[in-house]
Amino acid sequence: MESCLMQRPVKRDSLHHRALQFGALVLLLAAMAAAQDVASFEKRITVKTLPNGLTILICERPEAPVFSFFTLVDAGSTQDPMRATGLAHMFEHMAFKGTDTIGTTNYAAEKPALAKVETAYAAYIAERDQTVGRDETKLKQLEQAWKDAIATADKFVVSNEFGKIVEQNGGEDMNASTSYDETEYHYSLPENRLELWAYLESERFLHPVLREFYKERNVVIEERRMSTDSRPIGRLIEQFTEEAFAAHPYHRPTIGWISDLNTFSATEAQKFFDQYYVPANMVVAVAGDVKAAQALPMLEKYFGRLPSRPKPDETTTTEPPQNSERRVLLKEPSQPIYIEGYHRPDYRSKDDAVFDAISDLISEGRTSRLYRSLVRDKKIASFSEGFTGYPGSKYPHLFAFLAAPLPGHTPQEVGDAIHAEIDRLKKEDISDDELKMIKTRAKANLIRGLADNQGLAMQLATYQTRYGDWRELFRSVDRIDQVTKADIRRVANEVFADNNRIVGIIETSGAPPGESGQGASDSGDQGGAR
Repeated sequence: MESCLMQRPVKRDSLHHRALQFGALVLLLAAMAAAQDVASFEKRITVKTLPNGLTILICERPEAPVFSFFTLVDAGSTQDPMRATGLAHMFEHMAFKGTDTIGTTNYAAEKPALAKVETAYAAYIAERDQTVGRDETKLKQLEQAWKDAIATADKFVVSNEFGKIVEQNGGEDMNASTSYDETEYHYSLPENRLELWAYLESERFLHPVLREFYKERNVVIEERRMSTDSRPIGRLIEQFTEEAFAAHPYHRPTIGWISDLNTFSATEAQKFFDQYYVPANMVVAVAGDVKAAQALPMLEKYFGRLPSRPKPDETTTTEPPQNSERRVLLKEPSQPIYIEGYHRPDYRSKDDAVFDAISDLISEGRTSRLYRSLVRDKKIASFSEGFTGYPGSKYPHLFAFLAAPLPGHTPQEVGDAIHAEIDRLKKEDISDDELKMIKTRAKANLIRGLADNQGLAMQLATYQTRYGDWRELFRSVDRIDQVTKADIRRVANEVFADNNRIVGIIETSGAPPGESGQGASDSGDQGGAR
């Protein structure tokens, strides 16, 4: 297939102008990169692993009197126990409920009241889940006893006290999210609140109290209803992912299955916390107006209080090789959608940078191959993209393609157009200009990712967790810089094979899409951010 540039003449002065623009961009990036390289950051970054196993990373960045942090717990919904899917996400919600001194009027009285809630709930669930001989009268009595115990425990609750303390001290962007691979917490504060933050962040993992658990569980159930059960694209993505992973825990939704959400308890959430929220499984990165010499002793004082426990075993079932195409078809009165995925190795693969390069080539901006082909030229899709790292990247996962057909066009049309672009990757080398732009954008994206304290803390914590060395953030760009045209053709031929493909389709049926209220932008939120 010819590129769009070959289909019409281009003026020489236009090419010259574009060349000058590109050259200027390269010079600008080179100048910026000189201040954003490994050597410059090594002077500003301090890393220390405490005796309990927790890793602290401090990046001095005195551009404004504020700092941001990013706490990464190396456990996500992949670690959810059987019959308790959604538990990692549930504990993320619980981490905002306070401690034995925050969020309560009288913890000495609240603690036994919460214990009675768990005892009453266990009795209720035992009767509810009996398959033979369930006594409905007894069940109603046990349910009422459980609800009465909750009402008693709730009398001691000071709602949202943790968040109010943060906000009253100038905190911003307080949030958290759970993915398949990890759970993270973050917000920003003025630099003179560093000790307060160190106390609060360590305290909620030292003395968490799972108050209002069942009330919050109902919030999560509503999240599932809104993001998945009542949205065609949410149902498609869930079933597509389930079809893609027959054995690996990636087939389970981060939000959890509804039967599990209606069953697991605060006792089980506490067990999950005790197993995975251990210092050796956590990295805390701080970036902003902090001096490591003064901050590190303070952080050691507070985070060093967390008790040392063994790092959890996170081995999982290995997904067996796929040997035939798999398909999921939903017929809904909604916007049609097409998605397909191909199994690929995890982030440690020698070809990880090649997958990133392919994703950039086919999806980055209005010059990307998929946009030019499906949206601009053929006018058969409202959007299209290809991306790696789905549904996570810690374990072998998918490279996926997604598109939304325009009215009058079908999912199969956009699927065929995507396959044409895949075949082009397999048969033709990409151009020199395309390869150069991929590498330039990788450098630009790195610089943009380091532009603010929050993004910097996130990236440093993530790379420190995944590789044991934050410097891999910069080496990842070097690896993309080493990608060749031959690498792209080789990986495309190895991975984008028919028998390695999973397809998910929504076909419009029933009421017209405009009456359903479901648009292509209804992408399911798997992260569970608060």
